[in-house]
Amino acid sequence: MSGEGRLGRRAFGGEAGFGARPAVVAVDLIRGFTDPACPLGSDLDAVVGATRAVLDAARAAGHPVFFTTIVYDDARGREAAVFLRKVPALGVLRPDTPWVEVDERLGRQPDEPLLVKSFASAFWGTDLGSHLADRDALVVCGATTSGCVRATVVDALQHGLAPIVPEDAVGDRWEDAHRQSLYDMQQKYADVLPSAAVLAGLSEARTPAARR
Repeated sequence: MSGEGRLGRRAFGGEAGFGARPAVVAVDLIRGFTDPACPLGSDLDAVVGATRAVLDAARAAGHPVFFTTIVYDDARGREAAVFLRKVPALGVLRPDTPWVEVDERLGRQPDEPLLVKSFASAFWGTDLGSHLADRDALVVCGATTSGCVRATVVDALQHGLAPIVPEDAVGDRWEDAHRQSLYDMQQKYADVLPSAAVLAGLSEARTPAARR
């Protein structure tokens, strides 16, 4: 018998809700991940395009936007030594290399914070949580679905935020991992929605300053 059959259809997969005060984070859409020439990279052109639409909707509605990158200087390399042994290709993400730069197609603005991290979650070792103290939901875009996106979604939930995942604004190197992670997040951690629904939600939650 399947897990769904034993537990019932209502045991999982409820709605966390969009919230009235959302923020958006673009997780690790850096050139090292979006350029297939990098050992870590893959074709994420469609994900970048969908994420740009989400970011622009958030900007127009007055919601905060954040970006993350991964950079391993000597100190961070020591901190993440086990991670780097497990995934040696991460070693290319060195300071002052093009691989750690946010993909320029996302149009990051000067007032949009760039958080530097060493591990999967956008919350681990950063001040993202304090930035989101007055928020009630977090739209999570980026890469990879099965890695840093999923870790960020789980931590967002644990910070009391309703996680929202635009299904076409996240991507992975492996399609099976992408699909399974979307299913898993929808069942247990996040509302996985089409981008059109996320764009509408961001507009409906427009801040008072953006209404003027």
